[in-house]
Amino acid sequence: MPKFPTPSAHEVIRALSGQGFQVVSQKGSHIKMKKIAPNETLVVIVPDHSEIPAGTLKSIIRQAGMTNEEFIRLL
Repeated sequence: MPKFPTPSAHEVIRALSGQGFQVVSQKGSHIKMKKIAPNETLVVIVPDHSEIPAGTLKSIIRQAGMTNEEFIRLL
């Protein structure tokens, strides 16, 4: 099995922006992104780091309502 990627915060934000998420605020080194879907509002917190660890990235993907494979394709 290939190693799970460790993208930068900017790469994650670019991938989520392509799926309709928008940056709504930043507090310290944490960036809040929001997407308003027909049935729900999704909120994702992205730490502004040069490398996002695999566990944190998996949590971001889960918050975004995506699968790991869908997200990796966006990178």
